[in-house]
Amino acid sequence: MKQVNIPGLERGCTQLVMGSMMLSDERMEYSAGLLDAYVGIGGNTIDTAHVYGPNGARAIGIWMRERGNRASLVLIGKGAHHDENGPRVTQEAMERDLEETFERMQTDDVDIFMLHRDDPAKPVGYIVEALNAQLEAGRCRALGASNWTAERIQEANDYAAAHGLTGFACNSPNLSLAKPNEPRWPGCVSVDDDCAAWHERTQLPLLSWSSQAGGFFTGRFAPERRDNAEAVRVYYSDANWERLRRASALAARKGVDANQIALAFVLHQPFPTCALIGPNETSELLSSAGALDVKLTLAEMRWLDLKDAELRGE
Repeated sequence: MKQVNIPGLERGCTQLVMGSMMLSDERMEYSAGLLDAYVGIGGNTIDTAHVYGPNGARAIGIWMRERGNRASLVLIGKGAHHDENGPRVTQEAMERDLEETFERMQTDDVDIFMLHRDDPAKPVGYIVEALNAQLEAGRCRALGASNWTAERIQEANDYAAAHGLTGFACNSPNLSLAKPNEPRWPGCVSVDDDCAAWHERTQLPLLSWSSQAGGFFTGRFAPERRDNAEAVRVYYSDANWERLRRASALAARKGVDANQIALAFVLHQPFPTCALIGPNETSELLSSAGALDVKLTLAEMRWLDLKDAELRGE
């Protein structure tokens, strides 16, 4: 599987990143089976977050211990998510969340530590220095931002460069072919045209969450079906139904399915991208893996994203 280089890491992240919210130490046969299947298709990167709770992280820890494969993996740990009292982007919260993550996963470090949310009220200098303390302590090897705006990441990286510190090596917002009407969860950030242009200029790697838009392209949804309130709120729009129509038409030409076209869209950006996936079954994992073989031209990318009314070159 193709890998994306993240500065600070000895190995690249595979383009498909395994999510962990569906894993549980209370269902180890199921969880280990999914993780084994992921490694079996060439995957090496697993996304975790402190706010997801202990069960998935514990399952990963048990699996790594039994397989003896920690050294071959890239572990992402996210921390400092807001709680019921508001923002907690502090050095104390970072360290507490990391320590609990290590305990859950039976490891001494994560490869990438991401801040799960931003606190715009905090100066970037304080945040960058707090993150560098984690690097210096050996708790992680690279830093990432999740649900930060491109402007704040640039500000943080400018501060790091000016002060001889390490900045963010990757960004993890939402990027998908279906564009959300509003944030799926409070405080979430999705890629818009300005953010995409910034990534193209900087070539900062992007690890997209909800890269398959919550299954919007699987055939489970239709304009008249409104039983899934979250999908209706976030993804139901005339523009997204047209994107689905175009993805389905292109999929028929290429002998794949619309969901694979949508995932390929994320992986064909003009900057390094990885896609976080959350398969509930091995069959879903293998279906997502099929997107790795789908080739999209620039004309097809623009047409899928409604940038052009007609598919040029046809």
